[in-house]
Amino acid sequence: MLVGIVYIRFLNAGGFLSETDYKSDVHIITEKVKSEEPILIEGFPGIGLVGNIASQQIIEELNMEYIGSIESRYFPPIAVLYEGIINMPVRIYENPALNLIMVVSDIPINPSISYDVSKALLDWAESVNVKEIISIAGIATMSEEPVVFGAATTEEMLERIKEKVEIFQMGTISGISGSIMAECFMRKLPAISLLGATQTQNPDPRAAAAVIKILNDFCDYSIDTESLIEQAEKIEAEMQKLAEDVRSTEQPSSTRKEFPMYG
Repeated sequence: MLVGIVYIRFLNAGGFLSETDYKSDVHIITEKVKSEEPILIEGFPGIGLVGNIASQQIIEELNMEYIGSIESRYFPPIAVLYEGIINMPVRIYENPALNLIMVVSDIPINPSISYDVSKALLDWAESVNVKEIISIAGIATMSEEPVVFGAATTEEMLERIKEKVEIFQMGTISGISGSIMAECFMRKLPAISLLGATQTQNPDPRAAAAVIKILNDFCDYSIDTESLIEQAEKIEAEMQKLAEDVRSTEQPSSTRKEFPMYG
């Protein structure tokens, strides 16, 4: 059981830092959002690191600016380095010209705190008038083709993607991405899930590239995917090292000791 106080902190419309209390420990700290009714795309690590790889490519290709982070004492105790500069492991970026916000994570979110992170993220998203959410993740399949599956929280959103993806007819979306989609459904916030098919637990930039192609079509972006495929081997090696580093920081679950009873 998680014990503590959650503070969701963000700059409100007037530019002041505000806080809201919850029953766990998640902190969202950002600068004032400039976008009006933005789209929010999230990419958390999961199978194939599809969400993480796709998100990094989107941020770089669309020249998005760092505006804040999500923090929690339940996250692994690490700082992320990029070209020698320290970064927070869960970051928020924005491109006001595109009315786009991006949430990217370099660490997995433990299932025990997924609900709290998704609730905090959706509270913040509503506070900045996000109009719809796009969740990017991977899905394990036996297919060798670069298939992208899709799901939505509303019939209207499903109608918009049904000609672009394979509709995920039945099953479950696990982890933080599933929690975010469920929270969107509960709040009646339009959202879609784009699931890149992968055959491996290892980093799969090709699956990420397939998702980006769908995103380009859906949002009318021009995000390059050829460079992602060309750099696949390098990215796979770097992301594999990241995954190993994250695993090495995870604490093993404590086991309950059994003591003999006398009487």
